[in-house]
Amino acid sequence: MVSVAGRATSRHEHPPLDPTVVQRFYCRMRAVAPAAVGAIERDRADDPGRAFGDTACGRLVGSLDQDGIRALGMWVHHWCMRFYDDDTRSALRLLREIAARPTLGWTADEVHWMLGESQQAGPAAEGRFTLPLAAAAELVPGALRIDLLVPRQQQPQHDR
Repeated sequence: MVSVAGRATSRHEHPPLDPTVVQRFYCRMRAVAPAAVGAIERDRADDPGRAFGDTACGRLVGSLDQDGIRALGMWVHHWCMRFYDDDTRSALRLLREIAARPTLGWTADEVHWMLGESQQAGPAAEGRFTLPLAAAAELVPGALRIDLLVPRQQQPQHDR
């Protein structure tokens, strides 16, 4: 198989994203990052039992349009995959809340990027496929070969 970029790929690889597309993702994420960091920090210090809409993260999500929510989702996904530790509880909650929102208009490129981040993070990162798989469910069938991006689980070998 040959990718759009012209690099040959095996049947076990998905073609890489165009660097220009990835750069646009980072520009969008940088636009929401300061507000996201502030909201996550405020929620860390607040009561974790509050309704999401009453949290700083909930108010932030409520102030954004769909494109902004997707950018926020991609940023928090990236942050959780890179800096996973016990202090990510409020960020993981934000991630789950964004994943639960239907019809945000995710693109195949956005999902592809998030799945790559998830795969690089490794299994220790809690919920690493939560947002990308929820976003992938919005894509039209055949828009993205998820099986090429998500590693298959080993089937247990049973002794007979």
